[in-house]
Amino acid sequence: MRVSVQDSRRYCQMAILGSLFAFASFSAAQDVSAFEKHVTVKKLANGLTVVICERPEAPVFSFFTHVDTGSTQEDIGQSGLAHMFEHMAFKGTDKIGTKNYPAEKLALAKVEQTYAAYNLERRKRVGRDEEKLKALLKAWDDAMAEANKHTVLNEFGQIIENNGGEGLNAFTNSDETGYNYSFPSNRVELWAYLESERFLHPVLREFYKERNVVMEERRMRTDSAPIGRLIEQFGSAAFVAHPYHRPVVGWMSDLQSFSATDAKRFYDKYYVPANMTVAIAGDVKAAEVLPVIEKYFGRLPAKPKPEELSTVEPPQMAERRVVLHDPSQPFFIEGYHRPDYRDKDDAVYDAIGDLMSNGRTSRLYRGLVRDKKIAAQTAGFGNYPGQKYPNLFVFYAVPLPGHTNKEMESAIHVEIERIKNEDVSSDELKMLKTRAKAGLLRSLGENEGLAQALGTTQARYGDWHELFRQVDRIDKLTAADIRRVANKTFLPTNRTVGVIETEGSSKSAASQGTE
Repeated sequence: MRVSVQDSRRYCQMAILGSLFAFASFSAAQDVSAFEKHVTVKKLANGLTVVICERPEAPVFSFFTHVDTGSTQEDIGQSGLAHMFEHMAFKGTDKIGTKNYPAEKLALAKVEQTYAAYNLERRKRVGRDEEKLKALLKAWDDAMAEANKHTVLNEFGQIIENNGGEGLNAFTNSDETGYNYSFPSNRVELWAYLESERFLHPVLREFYKERNVVMEERRMRTDSAPIGRLIEQFGSAAFVAHPYHRPVVGWMSDLQSFSATDAKRFYDKYYVPANMTVAIAGDVKAAEVLPVIEKYFGRLPAKPKPEELSTVEPPQMAERRVVLHDPSQPFFIEGYHRPDYRDKDDAVYDAIGDLMSNGRTSRLYRGLVRDKKIAAQTAGFGNYPGQKYPNLFVFYAVPLPGHTNKEMESAIHVEIERIKNEDVSSDELKMLKTRAKAGLLRSLGENEGLAQALGTTQARYGDWHELFRQVDRIDKLTAADIRRVANKTFLPTNRTVGVIETEGSSKSAASQGTE
């Protein structure tokens, strides 16, 4: 009988709840001890790291493949390429998604040849021949049509679905790319084959069709969305040198230019075993799974881990402001530069984010939403747009009708000054420490979250135990730590501000004595 992930979920829920209650009374050290009995870590001969967590509550498992590359690794002129390859990883291999791969391979090579000729003529700034351009475009379109004849649409995803798979998904951000789904536990070998095969023999079929999908995604989420446009400009203002100023989806001109050949070069450099971590959690046994993983993932050829970025964002010496005039909902955001996740004060920034934004008892909610009733929504959090490199601690607020961005800014600054000049109460400190522990437990409550947490932490720190050490660090911090970090970070000269102003909100702000 085939057992699907969905069929098994009801059995898993009760077991998970039982585990949470059992862990709730433990210290972080005890949590580590409990997990150590069930977690196995091994680095394969080719450099790929594997993390296995045995949790046999239900006959299912989840995995997470972490690739240590995101938009910060893209070359100039090729923004959006990391996200684009994520899309390509679902298109199949030389065995999956094709009717006749030898013929398809030749057809795809023709697509690249005709696209290169078309793109070269298209990008000419002087002397472009429009008639020649039309002919080159037709030749490229014809080549794509021929290549598409060999494609079996969505065969990779269909195989997963037909075998009880669930939650097939992926993401790309500034720092990393991740892939995940869940399977019945009797499909481990099929998973190992599929997941390794798509990185061993990827075929970038339908690349330009998918590129159009990404361009439409950009139009919807950024170009046609005022907040999206503001956030993009805000990030560009906050990061002058570091690639964090680059949108993950890519600049439109780059999306219109890069090729499948460019994507293959990106893949060859960054999708190497030494740059990848695979985590699996659920009804599996390490002794049985490791040989299967070595059999399939061990096929990936060993290559050097890509070099780290050398560009460092210079210190910000003056406030920067971005104002977007648009007849839409006013919006306020400001960010302050902070260190990366390896900094000794990383746990303090987590605590400040919790104190300011976690729930209806948080300071921002009480101050702007509940008491003053000037904002519909507000929050403050670190690690924007990533955490691998020095990043931003961000505050934002959405004004209610009749209220202005200036009011949001003033009210947020009141709360910032409080945290800089007054010790947080012992009750607040106790609550945020309790929430940190509860948040960790929730994140580990399902196989999906556990696999992602273990894989990401192992990749970033080289040790999954850091999942629990961060809670220990939060548990040890003091009110003086919060004041110290707030005072070194939340400075006017370290601030970048972004606002959406409508004509009405601008006039209202002017009436209050603002520009």
